[in-house]
Parts: sequence; structure tokens; C-alpha cells
Amino acid sequence: MSGKDQSVVSKEALMSTKPGKQILKQAFFKKKGYKLFNKYKEEAETEFPNFAKRFAADLLKQIKADSSPNSTQQAFAEEVGSTEIILESSQIDPIKSKLESPEVLQDRVLRILNSNFVKMTFPVFNALYDAAAEFYGNHDAEMKQNLVDGHIIAIDLSEPMDRIVDKDEDLDYLDDYKLMNPYILKLAREKISKGGDEVLKEFEEGFKDARIGQYLDIKLKQKPTKITEEEMNQCYKKYRAVMGTAGRNMALAKNPLGEIFYLGMARAAEGVGCGNEIEDSIKNGFVKIPSWPLYYSLLVNDVKKGFELTLEKSNLYLQDARLALKLLPDGFSHGEFLEFLFLTVEHYNQFWYNQLEKANMWSKFSEKLPK
Repeated sequence: MSGKDQSVVSKEALMSTKPGKQILKQAFFKKKGYKLFNKYKEEAETEFPNFAKRFAADLLKQIKADSSPNSTQQAFAEEVGSTEIILESSQIDPIKSKLESPEVLQDRVLRILNSNFVKMTFPVFNALYDAAAEFYGNHDAEMKQNLVDGHIIAIDLSEPMDRIVDKDEDLDYLDDYKLMNPYILKLAREKISKGGDEVLKEFEEGFKDARIGQYLDIKLKQKPTKITEEEMNQCYKKYRAVMGTAGRNMALAKNPLGEIFYLGMARAAEGVGCGNEIEDSIKNGFVKIPSWPLYYSLLVNDVKKGFELTLEKSNLYLQDARLALKLLPDGFSHGEFLEFLFLTVEHYNQFWYNQLEKANMWSKFSEKLPK
């Protein structure tokens, strides 16, 4: 999931969609959902720079302490199943030496944190942890910081890895990212493990599922006209595994909230995935491969209808996310927060669909469809 475009949350943008107008209405009447969402958003704006400093400082310790970085690179390649995302052995020492400068490493960390998705996820995890802590009566500020930091770091690992694979931004820093990646994952694991064995186990299973989804994503690029619905569902593991698992772990993997948070976050993430595919198609000038718009467009032989169906698909995901809210215990403190969160996802998807309609790119997309 991506997103560095702030236009989606401007007043003009919010006025352009039905859910956006509901967001503005909640803000005007200072409804609980809006107030909670805004509270965590403002707290995150203050805390996120501190998180970035912690992230860079901890990463620096990991890099400096490693006496066998070549083995670290090889082990990481084996775990993720690709040698494309690691350095040649001859490249390691000079890049490691460069990144041992705190200023240089801080710069690279800030670059990979420059993602609205990461920044928007930060307040959500804080809210989920607080809600679960209140429900279970286990407030622990240090635990909260470790779990939130750990899962944000794990999610952020996708940023440098995607940039390495796609080669579409930060070209001058891709080798630096290759060196950083194993330490990012190690740091995430260390922090998440503070939640206990069950929490770490959930993370490992989620990370494995996300890798499967990512692998399938790459594989499906080779056969774009023969993608099945089941393959698309498997491909979407990269969304639901990451966010669903993080949601579960904000409740320390304890039910009922663990399962409910998983359902809500997983389905909302899949909904965002649909919006991402619409946004990416606009920005790239062709229908993303693989994606729901491509799957539907090829089946019905109509690109415009393919995107209409994708918007419907996103709403189905959000219906499931909202269904999870009905499972919440009576008197749950953050129900309105989650309702508001899902409203923002609905707005995001509708906004980008509206932008696509305005751009009228149907003919261009049709011409570039894989044959």
C-alpha cells in the first residue's frame, strides 16, 4: 500500500464523495469517532518523529554490531526467497561503512518512512492497543511502544523492498536499502517478541503469508490474461496478512478482540488495496498487473466496467470490515474510531475512482491491456 498524495484529504476532495461529506459532517458536529481519530492523529504527528529517531538509532546499533554482514545478507535472501534484494559481497563493506554514519542512516530511514500509509497506520495501531488495554486491563506503555514500533517497522520493510524490485524511485539509494533490509526485519522481530511467544508466532505466520502474496504478485505478472479469482484472493494476502496480524497483535493475540481486530484490519486493508490499484493505474497510465481492475476488465472485455466492479469489490471488503464491528463487546471504547477509520477508506477508494472518471482514460487503458 502506498500513498504520498495529500490531495485525497483536502476539503475539496472530501466534498467530492459521499463518505467524504460524512467525514466533514462528523468533524463539524465533533462526533466521538472524529474526535478520537483526530486525537490519535495529532498524537502521532508529535510522536512519529521520535519513533523515526528510535528506529534509526536502533538500526544503527544492529548494523554496527554485525561482524558478518555477508552471512546476514545471504540469510535474508534465503528467507524472502530472492537474491534480487541483496548486495553482492564486494558491495557490502563500503555501503556498511557509509551507513554507519548516523546522519546518512537517519536520511535513509526518513526516506523509507515517507509514506502516508505508514504515517496513517501509526495512530491506528496506537488506538487499537489502547482499546485492547482498556478492555483487558493491561496498560503497559513500554509494551505499547514496542508492539507499535515493531509492527510499523515490519510494515515499513515493504517500502525499500518494493523500491528495489520496482526501480521506480530512490534509485541512488537502492543499494543502501539492500543492506538495511535484514536489520529492519531483525529489529521488528525483537520489538514484537516483547509481546510474548504467541504474539511473535502470529507475526511470523503473517509475515510468511505476506511473502506468499508478494511472490504470487510477481508470478502473476508473467501470465496477466490467465489470472483466476482464487489467485487474486491469494495475492491479496500481502494486504490482509500484514494489517490483520498487526491488528490481532495490538490485542496481544487474545480473543475476542484479537480475532475481531484481525477481521476488521484485514478487510479494510484489502479495501485499501482496491483503491491503490485504481490510484496506481491512473499514475502509471495502464491497468496495474495483477489487480482486480485487470481481472474484471479482461473478463467483461470492458475497462470502464472493470473499474466499476473493482469499486464494488472494495465496498464488499468494507462491508466485511464493518461486520467485524458488530462483533465488538458492548461498551467497547473505540468502536466509533473504527467506524470513522473505515469511512476514510471508503472515501479514499471513491475519490480515486472519481479521479479516474474525470481523467477519462478508458481508451488508453484498453489499448494497453495485455493480450
